[in-house]
Amino acid sequence: MHLRLNDEQKMVQKTIRKFVENELMPLEPEVLRNEREGRPGISPEKAQELQDKAKDFGFWGINTPEEYGGADLGQMMLAIVMMETSRTFVPFQFGGFADNILYYGNEAQKEQYLFPTIRGEKKSCFAITEPEAGSDTRRIQMSAVKDGHEWVLNGEKTFITNGHEADFVMVFAVTDKEKNGHGGVTCFLVDRDMGWESEYIHTMGEWGPASLIFNNVRVPEENILGELHGGYKLGLEWIGFNRWVVAARAIGAAERLLQDAIDYSKQRMTFGKPIADRQAIQWQIADSAVEIEATKGLVFNAAWTLDQGEDNRQLASMAKLFGANMGNRVIDRVLQIHGGMGYTKELPIERWYREARLWRIYDGTDEIQRMIIARNLLKGHVKIGDFI
Repeated sequence: MHLRLNDEQKMVQKTIRKFVENELMPLEPEVLRNEREGRPGISPEKAQELQDKAKDFGFWGINTPEEYGGADLGQMMLAIVMMETSRTFVPFQFGGFADNILYYGNEAQKEQYLFPTIRGEKKSCFAITEPEAGSDTRRIQMSAVKDGHEWVLNGEKTFITNGHEADFVMVFAVTDKEKNGHGGVTCFLVDRDMGWESEYIHTMGEWGPASLIFNNVRVPEENILGELHGGYKLGLEWIGFNRWVVAARAIGAAERLLQDAIDYSKQRMTFGKPIADRQAIQWQIADSAVEIEATKGLVFNAAWTLDQGEDNRQLASMAKLFGANMGNRVIDRVLQIHGGMGYTKELPIERWYREARLWRIYDGTDEIQRMIIARNLLKGHVKIGDFI
């Protein structure tokens, strides 16, 4: 067993942390100001400039296969990258990336959708959630009816990340009502100019999802991604891939904020002593540090297992459940340690607080993760002690 990062991983971690500290963190005051005035945190032009700088550092297509121009560094490296970039709330991601299920496209689809997405020329979004079908994806109602060489799509998707900015959508619709659920759903690649519309959804945080409206949107048959009636499997693969990444993000934010709390506790005086000397503060710091390290173990195990080509779904659900809740607990403690100042908008803690609450909901709620974990154990799909 190797319980420490190797030299290459440490080098990547150090380089990305330097990039985050030098290029992203200085933008935080501007991002906060823009968000409070109802504007995007950073402009598309600034986002592209940052991606170009990162590319100069060698960070482009971190997990994209080499045959598509990427570095293909693997899931462990992706975990490290997500932890480091999540030490700031400046909206940024390294370029050269495309959704994992886009690689299932045929050659024509790759030319039209995959390659432009990797190059940053197109933006995609993933749409499976509906007003009456959230965690229970088998209840989706959006219909796709065959008409000649086209499919006619009708229905609504909701809470779609990047839905208001995307150039095309990977959307899931019922193509066989008799098999609705596992066997009657198909994934379609649908350009915005084919007729679907988006409506921005305002949330308590800075996540800006959208509702997507499909009203007799006609989609060519060649735009089916994967196989006809094979969409449900694709959808689960997309969702499952992202779950443990939520926990990696929580680690980065929690580490940054816990250090802020430690620094503040040494400066804040009460009754002649810094609050760092108070047991109540020390225990909050200690509990937070322990939970962060525990989450790292879950995340790295999930990532490493995937790198070995093994099924990591149980570990991914465990990491997502524990990590999302860890992040919420740590940020709550950090706010408590800062007292009234933590609650003000002068500090970014309240901004993190609002963002963190989403971690326990998207990509599968706490309740869904518990259901998956328990079901796998009760049905014998996994056994206690399988992963160590």
